[in-house]
Amino acid sequence: MGDRTNGRGVLTGLWGRAEQQDFRGRVRGALLGSALGDALGAPVAELSLDAIHRAHGPQGLLDPAPAPFASGRRGAVTAATQLTLFTVDGLIRAHVRRDTGAWHPPTDLHRAYRRWAATQHDWGPDERRADNGWLARQEWLYTRRAPERSCLTGFGDDTLGTLEHPKNPTARDAAAAVRSAPFGLLVGWDPGLVLQLAVECAAQSHGHPAAYLSAGAFAVVVHGLARGTALDPAVRHALGLLAARPGHEPVTQALGRALTAVTEGVPSAKLVESLSPGDAPGSDRHAEDALAVAVYCALVAEDVRHGLRLAVNHGGDSPAAGALCGALLGALHGETALPAPWLAELEGRATLLELADDFTLEMTQGPSLHSPTTTSPAWLTRYPRA
Repeated sequence: MGDRTNGRGVLTGLWGRAEQQDFRGRVRGALLGSALGDALGAPVAELSLDAIHRAHGPQGLLDPAPAPFASGRRGAVTAATQLTLFTVDGLIRAHVRRDTGAWHPPTDLHRAYRRWAATQHDWGPDERRADNGWLARQEWLYTRRAPERSCLTGFGDDTLGTLEHPKNPTARDAAAAVRSAPFGLLVGWDPGLVLQLAVECAAQSHGHPAAYLSAGAFAVVVHGLARGTALDPAVRHALGLLAARPGHEPVTQALGRALTAVTEGVPSAKLVESLSPGDAPGSDRHAEDALAVAVYCALVAEDVRHGLRLAVNHGGDSPAAGALCGALLGALHGETALPAPWLAELEGRATLLELADDFTLEMTQGPSLHSPTTTSPAWLTRYPRA
């Protein structure tokens, strides 16, 4: 897949139809795959490996199970998927707002995350807000699904966290990384800029360097996969970009463990647990550990089912590792590789597909939808410039 952009990060018409279809499949794959991994891991989020085996048998959790926080519904997603949707929404609206000269994506993403925060407190979508766009009016999003406290406090006011003055300086969990897959789908951007944007937006809620650099590294890996690079070289490219960043050592060491583990025998739950030495139910969980588990499981996966089952059957952060792994496998193989029975039960699937296709339209056909001289009223109603 060549780098064919118009200088605005938008892919040009030089892309053939097959390339555009491939890109759409990878966008859908990344977003749906992330949600599948999130939903698969949610029922075992607080369980040790032994507890998982007691609850689901010696092979562990093999298929979607009822989620305790969602009235026992199978396929229910957590707040991580909600936030990923708003990341996509924010990126589309940032590109739309570029026509006005107001081009500062971190601010546009912060506004999107603030719209998510409203869903955690309001009874339902306030359709009087003309600038909310269509996503904020989806009824199913107006429910709390185990959000990390760092996200609630990070987006609890209008103050924008920055790398110089981040929100929650000690927050090291994987919530910021999980919502960062869409940054990697900016295939018309330079990978260094993808890293920078993901890091800046992660710092809006997670101020620990290991958390925001995990988000940046994850976005760069997804970026490589979305452009057709294999997983191993995509990870190594991310390692090269991280090396210049202060505080990168925990993340680069975790990714190094993942790459090394591939050569250490048959994949197993015990091997997966060895990649997150600090993780245990009830303890402080680290973003770099979840990222290491996800990368390893994606590298050794026989197929998407196998990779996601490995990613969630351990005593660490199962929903985060599952979501990260699902995004990697989805971006690598596209939507058609995802298990159809799991998709059939996935909460919010219609919204995910609609948003994925809108993102693809914006990245491939943006200038025909909006420009300083051309506007599509329907598009600007969905993604207001305000």
